[in-house]
Amino acid sequence: MLTINIHEAKTHLSRFIEKAAAGEEIIIAKAGKPIAKLVPLHSLSAPRSLGIFKGQLNVPEDFDAVLPEDVAMQFQSGAIEPSSENR
Repeated sequence: MLTINIHEAKTHLSRFIEKAAAGEEIIIAKAGKPIAKLVPLHSLSAPRSLGIFKGQLNVPEDFDAVLPEDVAMQFQSGAIEPSSENR
């Protein structure tokens, strides 16, 4: 990690950007106190792939069916624990 002052950063910005792009972290200081960090910008290594779980998950036919009244009421009332009669 390299620490530089603001004047040096302004004077040699291109050089420090190249160093950051190569993976080096550069701290920019004002009056000896660190105030900013120049780091490499990392992008996603590979684009996301759709369908990576194809054939591995089972979605029931009734996954979007209307919930029973007692279950719907638990969602609406904020109850998160099952009632003792359902245990």
